[in-house]
Amino acid sequence: MTPPVSILIVEDDAEIGEFISLYLAAHDIQTKVAANAQAMDAAFSAGAYDLLILDLNLPGEDGLSICRRVRSERRIPIIILTAQSEDIDKILGLELGADDYIVKPFNSRELLARIRAVLRRTETPNANAVDGRAARQAYLFSGWRVDVLAREVVAPCGIKVAMTGAEFDLLHALCENPNRVLTREQLINMTHGPTTGPFERSIDVLISRLRQKIEADPRKPAFIQTVRSEGYIFSTHVARA
Repeated sequence: MTPPVSILIVEDDAEIGEFISLYLAAHDIQTKVAANAQAMDAAFSAGAYDLLILDLNLPGEDGLSICRRVRSERRIPIIILTAQSEDIDKILGLELGADDYIVKPFNSRELLARIRAVLRRTETPNANAVDGRAARQAYLFSGWRVDVLAREVVAPCGIKVAMTGAEFDLLHALCENPNRVLTREQLINMTHGPTTGPFERSIDVLISRLRQKIEADPRKPAFIQTVRSEGYIFSTHVARA
């Protein structure tokens, strides 16, 4: 029997935390609400969670600082909540490793859709699965290996490179479309899906993060090249294994 999804909600507004918790419980998702970073750390020490919902405006250690710290310590997917409309908050959250964002006030059904989308993108398929093309699929380029089944990226030196779910999905999409110019809108549809919305700067942030991990010189990228006024191109030969 598959265990229920468990989500940690870091939100200092008790009403919002309770609303999210009750709504998700009605959809068979277990939740724990923490009001600040200290309570979050205690919750992590006591158990494991499948996803973190993180408010940016928190007392004490703020959400951006927490996002940076959690991403350096854990592979858990992160959805940030913000009541602020400025794009800079969303961009900073994505730069620090968040997988998605949602702005308050939000629609509860949209939040559930975002949660499910992020979990689908970051789940690891059954390691025992041997049937079907996806169970054997991997991409190879310039000594790199992108294992779709295990959602792992291995550098030419043999070291596994840690990636967020969003970063892996972007690299996967690029590997499926090598030497083809892709617009930001196309990349959004390939990676986030229609629930994320046309926030094109999010792709620029993810491209920057991915370059930092796979390019020898991110300032002069050999693989992920910018095509001015059009988008990006993954300029390398890609083979399937």
